[in-house]
Amino acid sequence: MDEYLDIVDKSGKPTGQIALKSEAHSKGLYHNTVHVWLYTSKAEILLQQRSHKKTIYPLLWDVSVAGHIDAGETFIEAALRETKEEIGLRLEPNDLKHIGVFLHETSYADGQIQDNEFHQVFIAELKTPLNQLNIQEAEVEALKLVSLEEFKILLENSKTNNHFVTNNADYYKFISKTITKKHKL
Repeated sequence: MDEYLDIVDKSGKPTGQIALKSEAHSKGLYHNTVHVWLYTSKAEILLQQRSHKKTIYPLLWDVSVAGHIDAGETFIEAALRETKEEIGLRLEPNDLKHIGVFLHETSYADGQIQDNEFHQVFIAELKTPLNQLNIQEAEVEALKLVSLEEFKILLENSKTNNHFVTNNADYYKFISKTITKKHKL
């Protein structure tokens, strides 16, 4: 879907301009996305396998929920909407904790896509059983829970196991540390 996005400058400040997502990606315009990492009371992290239909990194495992922020939408509104759309989970605003912003600048598809995004990163506790989540097939191939220890092992071996997007290693390490602190492990 080609939605309208609010455009920001290289430091993340709003410019007052909007553009279609396709235009933002073809021209390398900076914009915001949301990432929602869900964890359980048993210190497990919910991972999403990217749909086989995705242009970028199909079938690799990644953040629980992610998506673009529509023009005029707040970060919280986008996080709630994307969580509902992608995995059928309804969260409340106070369920979300904003833990940081990560700039992601990467070129894909032989330079046809220049992805310049500020990931607005949230965590939330997953209180719904995995079998009660409903995936959006265009976005999500599968879901799974992994322990924090398994997450770390998968990450350490990501250059050879084809599990995670390898250039996101520092970002994944930050997530692991943040959720570990949340559980005081």
